Amino acid sequence: QVQLVESGGGLVQAGGSLRLSCAASGRTFSSYAMGWFRQAPGKERGFVAAISRNGARYYADSVKGRFTISRDNAKNMVYLQMNNLKPKDTAVYYCAACSNYNYYYGSSYDYWGQGTQVTVSS
Repeated sequence: QVQLVESGGGLVQAGGSLRLSCAASGRTFSSYAMGWFRQAPGKERGFVAAISRNGARYYADSVKGRFTISRDNAKNMVYLQMNNLKPKDTAVYYCAACSNYNYYYGSSYDYWGQGTQVTVSS
């Protein structure tokens, strides 16, 4: 069992930055790939970024060059650094843990956090 708690969301102006954090419980954190997804009002939840067990990173095209995912296995933490934020990045952001290798699909993830709201004003 893995419990995930996100933090770091908030209101920021376009062009600004935020860093989301996700704290994971459990001693098996390093055995999971970790991902971030987001869901805007009226839209389906979509893939943002993922980091594999050995640190390989994967990004949605819409965030490449602006967002960076990282993990700290010693602290059971995963982060999403978001730079040059745009109004279209406004969404609830979710952290998730994946025990397989299909990082881009939400159905591949076993555990989810409750989400943190990110709002980008123009």
